[in-house]
Amino acid sequence: MSIRNIAIIAHVDHGKTTLVDQMFRQAGVFRENQAVEERVMDSNPLEKERGITILAKNTAVTWGDTKINIVDTPGHADFGGEVERILRMVDGVVLLVDSAEGPMPQTRFVSRKALELGLSPLVVINKVDRPDTRIEEVHDEVLELFMDLEATDEQLDAPFLYASGRDGWAARDPETKTDSLGDLFDTIIEHVPAPSVDPAGPFQMLISTLDYSSYVGRIAVGRIERGSVRVGERVALLPLGDVGMVTDETARESARVMKLYTFSGLERIEVEEAHAGDIVALAGFDGVEIGKTVTDPAHPERLTGIAVEEPTLSVDFT
Repeated sequence: MSIRNIAIIAHVDHGKTTLVDQMFRQAGVFRENQAVEERVMDSNPLEKERGITILAKNTAVTWGDTKINIVDTPGHADFGGEVERILRMVDGVVLLVDSAEGPMPQTRFVSRKALELGLSPLVVINKVDRPDTRIEEVHDEVLELFMDLEATDEQLDAPFLYASGRDGWAARDPETKTDSLGDLFDTIIEHVPAPSVDPAGPFQMLISTLDYSSYVGRIAVGRIERGSVRVGERVALLPLGDVGMVTDETARESARVMKLYTFSGLERIEVEEAHAGDIVALAGFDGVEIGKTVTDPAHPERLTGIAVEEPTLSVDFT
């Protein structure tokens, strides 16, 4: 099965959570009669209180023979650091823009990060059924934003789709209304590249974010950049520092992988083995921190850490 890793980014109230919920429904994650308004992606208590996404969520759907890992990221400027981390796990972004409001300040911040990382953008102009929609103007505003952010020619050639996330449809033509999100799924598979990873090398993964379980404690989440990993295997957790081999054995934490998960729908699914390109979660370390590298003990090569230029929400895992 092939893999695509994407992040969905948007300004507050541009319809990101509703669109993601509809993607889950149409990919068979939801019951047919389950309301998208349940907003299952925003499950953190503060998110429910404020009605915004703060913590990135790792999810996945299968469309045809392709697994699409979907990361729902914050749309509020206060949590830009969380966006920075998540973009390191993906190869493309779905930029969701309201058809009346157009690109907003936070859209600019996240878009700049995505373009600087060389990610492939896909633009969805949402809420095209609004009475005050300005589809053509918003299309041009997005292109102007990309040019202002010095997008490459390939990034400027991003596909545009036109959607009503609330009603669960997307189309490649602004004059056409479809009956599903099929065009969105197909465009993701066609336009976003498969992960550029090394499936045959020794295991290597950068920790991009953290999760928590009362059973296993801290859980490291990231994309496997090289090789594969199995439950029970011994791996090394490398300290933060410069890229390259870590020769000081006393600086490494050694442990066995106690639990290994991939994502399916809204759930973490326990698996025995995972391979390069997939976004996974693993448990078994005491010293898990964002930006650290997990590797094969025989090849302790550190990856580039994660630079965060804005403060993020503090989460107490104790």
